[in-house]
Amino acid sequence: MQRLRIVATLFFVMLFCLLVSSAFGVEGDEALAAIGKADSAVVSAYRAVLEAEEAGANVSGLLEDLNFGGEALAKANTLYRVGDFDGAVYFADLCYDSVVHVEAEADRLRNLAAVEGKKLLYLTVAASTFGVCCVMFGGLFGWRLFKKRYLRRVLKMEPGVVTVES
Repeated sequence: MQRLRIVATLFFVMLFCLLVSSAFGVEGDEALAAIGKADSAVVSAYRAVLEAEEAGANVSGLLEDLNFGGEALAKANTLYRVGDFDGAVYFADLCYDSVVHVEAEADRLRNLAAVEGKKLLYLTVAASTFGVCCVMFGGLFGWRLFKKRYLRRVLKMEPGVVTVES
């Protein structure tokens, strides 16, 4: 009889713990939703950083935030598989908070790099045009100078007959 009381007490304690944990703890669906939200934030931030890098922006600071978010997302996935849903939600939220600003910052850097690229393009066109004009006018001036000297030398020459002996 004593053993039956102990087993019944343990059963009710376990049932109580199960009810309390389900009432106050995070369910698996909530953790999965948080992980999905963090995962989509990481993917969109990664795409934005990739576009900014292709535009020529310096994205090293954004990559650090993206790496931190990726590590937190990996921990959240690991904790979800183990069954620690509270920890999974915590790390998923940490991931989301660390990468949510990365997309906006990457877009800003991409736009800034595009503006700088246009400025560089205009400067290159202007410098090339100036260089071509300098070469053309320098060549024209040099040709006129050469022509005047050549004509002076030719006019100073005296004609003469040369006999060829064979």
